[in-house]
Amino acid sequence: MNNIILLILCFVAGILLRRGRLMPDNAPATLNSFIIYISVPALALLYIHELKFSGDIVLVVVMAWLYFGLAAGFFWLVGRYMQFSRGTVGALMLTGGMGNTAFFGLPMIEAYYGHDGISTGILIDQTGSFLVLSTIGIMVAGYYSSNRPSAASIVWNILRFPPFIAMVIAFILLPTSYPEWFSAVLKRLGDTLAPLALLSVGLQLRLGHLWGNCCSLIFGLTFKLLLAPLVFYVLYVLVLGAHGLAIQVTLFEAAMPPMITAAILAKEKELDPELATLMVAVGLPLSFLTLTGWWWLLKAV
Repeated sequence: MNNIILLILCFVAGILLRRGRLMPDNAPATLNSFIIYISVPALALLYIHELKFSGDIVLVVVMAWLYFGLAAGFFWLVGRYMQFSRGTVGALMLTGGMGNTAFFGLPMIEAYYGHDGISTGILIDQTGSFLVLSTIGIMVAGYYSSNRPSAASIVWNILRFPPFIAMVIAFILLPTSYPEWFSAVLKRLGDTLAPLALLSVGLQLRLGHLWGNCCSLIFGLTFKLLLAPLVFYVLYVLVLGAHGLAIQVTLFEAAMPPMITAAILAKEKELDPELATLMVAVGLPLSFLTLTGWWWLLKAV
C-alpha cells in the first residue's frame, strides 16, 4: 500500500507542478534521461543478475511481440470498418500495441509484486517492448507516414540504448557474484525509478482535444486495458496452463497503459498526434483502476 500511495503522490505532484508552472518545460526530458541512463540500467544490472530461468521464459519474452501482432490486426480491421484515416490507424497500432512496461510498468510491478517481480518486468521491457518499438514499431510508423527507416539505423538504435547494454552486461556477469557494496549502490540508484518516472508522467499529462477523438480513443483504450490482457489471460492461463510469479507479472505487464515513447514516435511521424497524446493521458489515470482489477484476478494464477 505504501508503494501505491507513493506512485499516486508522485503522479499528482507532477500534474500540480506542471499546472503551477513550477518546473521548466524540459523537466520531463531531463527526468527521462536520468531514468534511461541511470535508474533502469541499475535495476537491470541488479535484478537480471538474480533472474532464475524456468520453462516460462519463452512465454515471458514473446508476449510483447504477440501483443503487437494482435494489436496491428485488430486496429487494421477496426480502421477499415470505422473508416479511420491512415494516421489514426497508425497511432492506434503504436499506442495500443505497446505498453508502458518501464516508466510505469516497473514501479507498478514493484508496488504490487515487490522486488521479486522486477527481473521479469525488465526482461519483458528489454527483450519485448523495447525491441518491438525499435524494430517493428519504427517500421509501422514509417509505413503509415511513408518514411521508412533503414535497417542499419534500427540496429544502431538498439545497440546504443543504455538499458539494453546493461541487460547484456548483466547476462554476461551471471556466473559472477556481486560485492555487497555494489548491489547496495545499484539498489539505491534503482529506487529512484518509481518516484521520478511517475513525476515525469504527471508533468507530461495533457487532456486537451478530448472532444472529437472519443470514438477512436474508446476503441484504443478498451483494447489496451481490457481486451488484449484478457486474450493473453485466456491463452497463457486457460489454454497453456501457465502459472507462477513470472506469468502473473507477464500478464500484469500486458495490461499496462500505452507507452509514452510510442506516442512520441506517433507524434513525430504526424500519425494523429492528438489521439496519440490522449491514449497516454487518459490511459495512465484509468490504469490505476484497471491494473488493480487485473492484480486481483491474477492472484489465483
